[in-house]
Amino acid sequence: MDHLTHLDDSGVARMVDVGDKAVTDRRAVAGGRVAMKPETAALVAAGNAPKGDVIGTARIAGIQAAKRTAELIPLAHNVPLSFVDVRLDVNVEAGIITIECEARTKDRTGIEMEALTGASIAALTLYDMVKGVERGVRIEEISLLEKSGGKSDWKASD
Repeated sequence: MDHLTHLDDSGVARMVDVGDKAVTDRRAVAGGRVAMKPETAALVAAGNAPKGDVIGTARIAGIQAAKRTAELIPLAHNVPLSFVDVRLDVNVEAGIITIECEARTKDRTGIEMEALTGASIAALTLYDMVKGVERGVRIEEISLLEKSGGKSDWKASD
């Protein structure tokens, strides 16, 4: 592809017309990491953070965000989701919480933005839930990990 699909011939931003595309099963997985001190990660893992259930709150926030992607990303299509899940894994010793957001649909356009939005908001929620304990928390490596459906499948290389 040698052009940006969200720009017309004059360079004006536009929504892509997907009306002629075939409806297919589509899936995307996005991920990220939130880095913090091991002591903070231990509070999260134990469920003892001052704001309560950090993991559960971040999971629900990520799911809710994926459902609202078209409201947040100006040129994103309103995609009917058939499934969204946010998985979080706490590595206390490393002080890392790994996030994966998986989204699925049967539609004419991809679901990557929903997965990326879910992972991003889960990460921001993790930050919000622990910022009172540690201000130096870092959100890292939000990226698309894989997608399937449509014209091609794609997976990030290791």
